[in-house]
This record gives sequence, C-alpha cells and structure tokens, in this order.
Amino acid sequence: MKYKKLWTDMHSNIHHDQMAELPMWYEHIKKEMDFWPIAYYPFIMRPTEAGLAVEDRLEDEIIAKDWEVIRRLAEQARGEGFPMFMGYEWQGAGLDGDHNVFFLDNAGDQKHPLRYEELAEAYRGQEVIGIPHHLAYQPGSRGKNWDTHDETFSPFAEIYSSHGCSENDDGPLTMNRHVHMGPRTGETTYEQGLKRGYKIGVMAAGDNHSVPGVFEHGSMCTLAADRTKEAIWEAWRNRRVYGVSQSRIEVDETINGVAMGGEVTASDGRVELEFSVKGTAAVDRIEILRDNVLEDMVVHSGTWERQRPEGVIRFKFRLELGWGPDTRVYKDQWVKEWTGRLDVDGKLLGVEKCWNNYGQELTDMGESFCQFSMTTYQSTASGKWMGPSNVTTEGFIFEVEADADSVMKLTIDGREYLLEVRKLLDSSKVFALWDKVRKLTEETWGDITHYRDDPWWHNAYKFRVGKAYPQSSYEVSGSRIIRFSKSGNIRLRVWQKNGDAAWTSPVFVTV
Repeated sequence: MKYKKLWTDMHSNIHHDQMAELPMWYEHIKKEMDFWPIAYYPFIMRPTEAGLAVEDRLEDEIIAKDWEVIRRLAEQARGEGFPMFMGYEWQGAGLDGDHNVFFLDNAGDQKHPLRYEELAEAYRGQEVIGIPHHLAYQPGSRGKNWDTHDETFSPFAEIYSSHGCSENDDGPLTMNRHVHMGPRTGETTYEQGLKRGYKIGVMAAGDNHSVPGVFEHGSMCTLAADRTKEAIWEAWRNRRVYGVSQSRIEVDETINGVAMGGEVTASDGRVELEFSVKGTAAVDRIEILRDNVLEDMVVHSGTWERQRPEGVIRFKFRLELGWGPDTRVYKDQWVKEWTGRLDVDGKLLGVEKCWNNYGQELTDMGESFCQFSMTTYQSTASGKWMGPSNVTTEGFIFEVEADADSVMKLTIDGREYLLEVRKLLDSSKVFALWDKVRKLTEETWGDITHYRDDPWWHNAYKFRVGKAYPQSSYEVSGSRIIRFSKSGNIRLRVWQKNGDAAWTSPVFVTV
C-alpha cells in the first residue's frame, strides 16, 4: 500500500504559565506540520521550605482547568479538519523514565500514578499510548526502565530530540545539552529495548518547551493511509513511524513488501529488503542494521560528485537567515525582520520550512517563485526554563528544476542577489547586510575606522545560500537479500553529508 508521509512534532510541552499562548502555538504548528499531538506539561519548579526548587506536579485543580482548555482547542481543531491529539507528560517517581501519553479521542483524562506499570494498566483496553523519551539517561533517574516496558501501551520510542540521541551510547549525536540530567548511559538506550526482544518502533521529536515544531530538534514522520486521526492512530499502533534529526529526509523501507514497523515470517530465513531515500542534501550513506549490528552499508558519497550536471536538472539548496550584532555591543538588536523573494528560471518544485521560532511566513508561492517574511532572534528563549540557549537561524530548503547554467534571483530586504546555479553546485555563499551594519555602527559609535573589518563583519546580519545538490546526490534506492538464522529485526539509519540523520522503525522477522 502507498502511504502518505505526514510530519509533526510529537513532543510540544506547553506549561501552565504558557496557556495564554496556546492559540499562537496552534496557529504556528498548522503552518509547519500535517497534524499535532500536543503534550501538556503538568509540572512546575516548586520551592521547598529550605528554598531549594524541585520539579513537582501542579495541583489537580490547575491541571484540570488547563486540560479543559486543551480539550476545547482539540474540538476546535476537529471542526476545522486539522488532526490534533490531546496528550500530557507523565513522569511518576522517575524510576521508569518519562513518557508522553496521547489519546485517540478528546474525552480522555490524565492519570498520574507513580509507576509506569500502573499507568499502562490504568489505560488498559483504551485507545491511549505512552511514548518514552530521552531514554538513555541514568536508570532510576528519569532514564527508560526496560524492565517494566509494555510494547502494547508504548509501540514506539523517541530516539532523538533536543536532548540528543538515545539510540546507543557511542554514536556521534550525543546527549550533552541538559547538564543537570548527566551523560547518557548504555543501560537504557533504544538498542537495549530491541535486545530485550521488544517490538518497538522509533521516531524523533523536539521536547520543545517554548516553540512547537523547532526544526533543529527533530521531527517525526507517520506513514498513514490518509490524514485522519483514525488513520494516523492505526499507523502508530503498527509502528509505521520514523524520525529525522532536522530536515525531512524521505525514507521508504520494506521487508518482503511489509513496511517499516511491521512483522514478517520467513521460514527459510531469507528476506528481501527494498529501500528508497530522498534526502534534503547529499546522502552520505545508508546503514542497514540487523539486530543493532551493521549488516551492510550503501555508501553514496563518491558515486555522483564527478558527474558534471548539464541541461535542465533538479537540485536542492538551503537558505538560512540570521546571525547579527553582538547584543553586548548593540543591546537593542535582539530581533530582525526580513522580507524575501526567490525567482527561478524554471520550476520551484518544493519548499521545506526550516523554522525554529515564531514570526515566519511563506506569504506566496507560484510555479517559479515564492515570497516570504521571516523573523530571527539573537537568543532563543533566553532565561526560559527548559528553553534552548543557542542562536538559531530561519529559512527554507528549496527544490528547483532549472538549467544548470541558469541564474536565480534572491531578493532580501529589497536588494537583489543573483545566484548562478553552476557556482552554487560548487560552493555555498554567505552575504552580509553591509549597509545596515555600517549605519548601525555610525549611529552608535560615530565614524570609526579599523585596519580590518571585524567591527562590521562580526555585527552584520547575514544570510547563507547553501551549496546546491543535484538530484543524483540526494536520491538513493536499492535492495538487498538478508538471511536470518534466528528471529530478529532490520532497520535503516541514514546519514547526509551535512550531518542530518534519519532512523526507521524496524521490521521484525520471525524465522
């Protein structure tokens, strides 16, 4: 069956003190995603008598009031035809790991027992699931407890988020952002769950507490028959999900015709893997993992670079807007509003939104152009509990069909920049808003001089036009015959040259 690829952030944690922002979260996510499972965060940092603040659950009355607000929004979304799932975060005593609990319908109520097994039992027989996240932290201290896992209640797990990657304890994507949570450990990783024999899929999601759908924190793809809540839920129950670390790498994977997350029986131990990948930049390699061990690797780097694109080609490139003045020097330069337009001498085939904050709009789009307005921030969620601290950029990934020797026109804040496709196929390019920074410097500090351009370059708003990648670099497909001597699983891990990754849910093989 041909499934639709539906994208979302399955880990948007809205807090009690943010409930007034809920309509803004909703409007933002509708611009970015195909559906939305919200995860209300019923916790607060509560001071003890000694003054030490500890994370604790809110009072039941407050939670109930907030839950009704979310329920009303979910009903509104249903009326508007936008699939929205009510959910909340459960942490219990911290002994079993954190889980986000989601409901198929809008009639469910929150439950907060201290142990995971009690939580799963409380919802037994209901259309409710609990998805574990940031698995690889310390056992007993909010890391995943595989001893108590219930694969019916938790059909898949979050392998990547703003915390980092919980797949294993020796991969390149670490878990170093939340220093208070400590380093990751191999005892609680996703791979340990598979070793235990659990049939559990994978996805990625933000663990976003300030803005939903943050590009840099990962997202989830659901393979569903259609864009209804029932079809999405059926896909979840059958583990037809996968995750990406940033950009929307499209992955299809079947074993003997069965899609990711499924189960097959191979009496002779022989199965056929078929896969297809459409990346957002050059694909470096596709790792085929059997029972967590590298079975085979399809290395794509080196197969396309020596080919000189000629004539009409398809290619992708990323535009990033941001950077800007040092706010220690220019204390009022926290926000920059941009306007832009891209015109191509051919066809604009697709636009992926690489958004990390509010204030982004794709205002118009035609066969050969698009217009946008963007807002960048020098610091995201500064001082916000659970908020990211790194400066982020905003932008798009464009897919274009045009002649390799054509010229695109990018207009930023009224100024035109000509982009030769041939040159972009060779290298990225960075531009600075020189006029703005010179004016800012003169207004703030007067007519200064320096023997190098540091005072201006370091404080200039900039945008980057990424290297263009031809279609041959980002589309890969193939098949493999794999032999099993005992039951196991097969999954894919995809790496792009820019570091973006994708992880597919396994197909489980019974011999």
